[in-house]
Amino acid sequence: MKGTYLGEFEELVLLTVGALYPEAYGVGIMDDIAKETGRSVNISAIHSALRRLDEKGFVTSEMGGPTNERGGRRKRIFELTAFGKKALDEVQEQRMSLYNRIPNISFGS
Repeated sequence: MKGTYLGEFEELVLLTVGALYPEAYGVGIMDDIAKETGRSVNISAIHSALRRLDEKGFVTSEMGGPTNERGGRRKRIFELTAFGKKALDEVQEQRMSLYNRIPNISFGS
């Protein structure tokens, strides 16, 4: 298994995989990220991130059934693993810990 560092874009993709359960697939993830963040991302970046997340053990995937909308082609469906959820929990905890250390005066109020 590769290192378990979670980059910012990987974190965004991993959060989206969890949020879209049980229908997290490449285009759906891409569309949801665009909708939620206003960021335009291409499908290649999504697939690269998903591949890295899979190598790290943060997601698993399986092929869904064929659909008429896709001309009988199947979608690869991704799911957050317990290890992936733990990584997200740790990132959130780190961010909140740092955020809570900011003195009130830093907010200009």
